[in-house]
Amino acid sequence: MLKIQVGHSYFLRYDRKQWERGKPYPPLATIQIAALLRNMGHEVSLFDAMLADGVEDHEGALHSAQPDVVVIYEDNFNYLTKMCLGRMREAACRMIAEARAAGARVIVAGSDASDHPDAFLEAGAQAVLIGEGIGALIQLIERLDAEPHIDTERLVVGIPGVATQISGQTQLTRVGVMPPDPRLIGRPAWDLLDIERYRALWMERHGYFSLNMAASRGCPFRCNWCAKPIWGNHYKQRSAQDVAAEMSYLKHTFKPDHIWLADDIFGFHIDWVTEFGEHLRAADGSVPFTIQTRADLASQRMAEALAKAGCTEAWIGAESGSQRVLDAMTKGTKVADLIAARIRLGEQGIRVGFFIQLGYLGEQLGDLLATRELIVQAAPDDIGVSVSYPLPGTKFYEQVKAQLGAKTHWQESDDLAMMFRGAYDSEFYRQVRNLLHDQVTLQQSRARVEPEQHRQSCIALDAQWNALIASEQLHRNMDATFPTPATSSKVNLPPLRHAATTQNR
Repeated sequence: MLKIQVGHSYFLRYDRKQWERGKPYPPLATIQIAALLRNMGHEVSLFDAMLADGVEDHEGALHSAQPDVVVIYEDNFNYLTKMCLGRMREAACRMIAEARAAGARVIVAGSDASDHPDAFLEAGAQAVLIGEGIGALIQLIERLDAEPHIDTERLVVGIPGVATQISGQTQLTRVGVMPPDPRLIGRPAWDLLDIERYRALWMERHGYFSLNMAASRGCPFRCNWCAKPIWGNHYKQRSAQDVAAEMSYLKHTFKPDHIWLADDIFGFHIDWVTEFGEHLRAADGSVPFTIQTRADLASQRMAEALAKAGCTEAWIGAESGSQRVLDAMTKGTKVADLIAARIRLGEQGIRVGFFIQLGYLGEQLGDLLATRELIVQAAPDDIGVSVSYPLPGTKFYEQVKAQLGAKTHWQESDDLAMMFRGAYDSEFYRQVRNLLHDQVTLQQSRARVEPEQHRQSCIALDAQWNALIASEQLHRNMDATFPTPATSSKVNLPPLRHAATTQNR
């Protein structure tokens, strides 16, 4: 039996935007791995970086646990890990060095490690798992259990999908992206978490407590900007009964007020969602929950099934109000789908959020204004806005990688910096982001303020949009990846209702 410390390197305090937002969730994939290793018969401890004060806390945790092996397994369900933020890579490398100094063997897995294993090997990791790596991890742990002092070369020999360094040279046999491993089953190691610390921050910041779960792993869709180093386009869904049982367990054990279902795409099939709701009702296990989905999945029947199961909020990857941009992304949805999905879900009492992406290749002013028009017409309850972010393994990355300099990742999630030559500079997109958020805030405030005050606010917002549009030439990149067409000065912009008029519909 080995003493194994399982951990991750996403420190909420190292991401100012997310710390201020104050919505921490436990590392699902990390505690799934902890449960797997414990079921193999090992003594497992957890280092949860999420609410730690900093990397220095890891040294104390190492001293307390005195592990033989440290497994840094990043949370694949946390979208921020897919962004491979620079602060978190630095933290992981410091954790690796601390673990090696404490005499532990170190194994690392995660999106960033899969894309750039050298950075983690040079920090001292003896094995980096490529992709989900469940099979490789099991073999490595079995070998270490049988021979704790086995040298690195013999530790990894014959195990595909593991990167290591031998005599200063990185060695790796890639196996391609594999489907979610069926051996990762059962309930995560919830008992290893300090749940009360999570509850305290949620209650302090928001007055309610939320936990997370996942009903599936992976996503079968093929948006060409979406990095999928862990599961590729594979998708594996748990049984509706199993997911309902876990939600019931969380409800009765920890009493959360809300559940965030962290699936890339939740539910997928109406029959599955219907069965899920039936199991929840039978066990008195339903907790109000939030999901991520696609507009083309939100049929009338799906909206009704979600509402019956207890869904109170759905986030849709809208990305853009320009069909031209959606097609370039190979998104597979239509602008009309976005508006229809928002209406259907809203009619069932489900709040709707839109994820918006600015700055995709070839996007021009008319496309940005089409996105504004989408927000005006669909009137989502909330939005999240980012700029296109090139990550290894995507078609989008291949199109722009020659332009990437020293900055290949954001340091933290509020960076919102363009890393390739888009149509505009980063400051322009930040201003568009701010105005889109103001648009949503204005639309949501209509019922709470006097009509004249609302009208004046609309006029003021229109003036800010007009000022930004008038200055757009000052923000243009003359060497954009996709140059502005020669006729751009005469481009036909989409018909745009001014805010002051639209809010009176």
